[in-house]
Amino acid sequence: MGQVPRRNTATLSAGLRRRSAAGTTLDRGGKWSSVASPAYLGRFVIAVDDDVDIWNMDDVWWAVLTRCDPQRDIEFLHRTWSGPLDQAIVPEERGHNSRAIIDATIPWEWRDHFPPVVVEPELAKATREKWGWLLGK
Repeated sequence: MGQVPRRNTATLSAGLRRRSAAGTTLDRGGKWSSVASPAYLGRFVIAVDDDVDIWNMDDVWWAVLTRCDPQRDIEFLHRTWSGPLDQAIVPEERGHNSRAIIDATIPWEWRDHFPPVVVEPELAKATREKWGWLLGK
């Protein structure tokens, strides 16, 4: 498992690398979401491949948008451990919340045929320099 960025406790991303058949990443993500730091007030665990920088949320969301099929790759866990400070839960129900485990890894079935990332860092930099005003960067 990868490290968890601490800058945003509502969205946690872990570098869970899938090494076997489909579903394994979601299973590991569920376990990851239940341990100490991610479990307390956490709502999302996003599993990504090694080619995604977990410290860069643009990269993480890129992986979600290009590798995740919502029907197949998002699992919900109900009544998971939370805390009394959880603002998203009505006061009478605090102590439990739900979690979403998002599998943003390359689909296992496509692992040998998945299209490679075509944007080289140099091209990305040049694009941001030219169009950054439009992209908000």
